[in-house]
Amino acid sequence: MSALTTPMIEVENLTKRYGGRAAVRDLSFTVQRGEIVGFLGQNGAGKTTTMRMLSCFMPATSGTARVAGFDVFTQADEVRRRIGYMPEGNPLHVEMRVREYLKFRARLKGLSAGRSRERVDIVTEQCGLGDVATKVIGTLSGGYRQRVGLADALVHEPELIILDEPTKNLDAHLTRAVRQLIKDVSKDRTVFISSHLLPEVELTCTRVIIIHQGAIRESGTLDELQRKMSAGQQVIAELSGPVPDLREAWEHMAEVEHFDIAAAEGNFHRCSLTPRAGVDLRPQIFELAKARGWQLRELTRTRHSLEDIFVHVTKREQDEA
Repeated sequence: MSALTTPMIEVENLTKRYGGRAAVRDLSFTVQRGEIVGFLGQNGAGKTTTMRMLSCFMPATSGTARVAGFDVFTQADEVRRRIGYMPEGNPLHVEMRVREYLKFRARLKGLSAGRSRERVDIVTEQCGLGDVATKVIGTLSGGYRQRVGLADALVHEPELIILDEPTKNLDAHLTRAVRQLIKDVSKDRTVFISSHLLPEVELTCTRVIIIHQGAIRESGTLDELQRKMSAGQQVIAELSGPVPDLREAWEHMAEVEHFDIAAAEGNFHRCSLTPRAGVDLRPQIFELAKARGWQLRELTRTRHSLEDIFVHVTKREQDEA
């Protein structure tokens, strides 16, 4: 397998125990090059522990993990060259000036003096730090500190960026700015991002992994997770048919488990239909409207938010426990 086809992250049966308690247990997942993957879970689910193991900050109790084909436990130096890691809380040397700090970090990561200056120039512009490059980090706002943390993670041109709660404690405006920055820097890199802010992940990531109580419960693209939750997904139809005729139609349509009819604007009625066994009712509704001569103003299927999916997955696990 060539370097370009090797997955960026490969995790197999990864487990970390503290005493008799498993913080994470038997994690197995893969992240391909170029993906932006969200690692989702409540506080204490095991997100940070997993990221620390992937970043060579913490050994595993058992299992294996590889970054770009290198083992994080036996080839840690090779892995560190390929990772840019911004841990939760974004620890910085607050007494240093921004540009001074980034040069210091670049040298620590093995860049020469000349290359360090070049890379600091690039990430300063890339992360929007030009106006504060000479300022002391401790005087900066939370949003600018997050930008410094991202610049630090990027300064040595890593193949993989690992971000642990990068928008935590930021207001909506700053969160939006950091989110756009993550999208910008991910164009030629792989990003693995943990968060409990589900709307942010939904807007940023191409795929998600849901971890709950130290174990992976679901993973996939948002569309894949939508399909898994298709049972009970409602269809909304606005039709011009009379209420008695609509009620009769839904009562005799075997695929409809439940329905509600409400008045809508004009002569239309809004029908909320719950299908049996995840059947897509829309083709049948379209043919029914055409056959009855009813005007059809809306025909949509409700879409679950990532928050809906997350709550469903974690509640299911609690109910089965």
